Amino acid sequence: MDVKADVVQDSIGQMCPMPIAYMARNMRKMEVGKVLEIQSDDDGAHADIPAWCEQTGNQFLGEEQAGDYVRYFVKKTVA
Repeated sequence: MDVKADVVQDSIGQMCPMPIAYMARNMRKMEVGKVLEIQSDDDGAHADIPAWCEQTGNQFLGEEQAGDYVRYFVKKTVA
């Protein structure tokens, strides 16, 4: 996956709900059109991040396995 993130969130070692809580905080600080990469090894993030995007109207761009964690990409589409 060839996505350029504007902000990278390291949530490796954090368990639910912390990756989502930090993602929401980071997204609030970002401008519309910017991309956040969340790095997480929490199995719950696989369902939680796309669900959060659907609930908030932001765009889930996909995920990519990166060794022992997963990189999730979210584009801010809501001000």
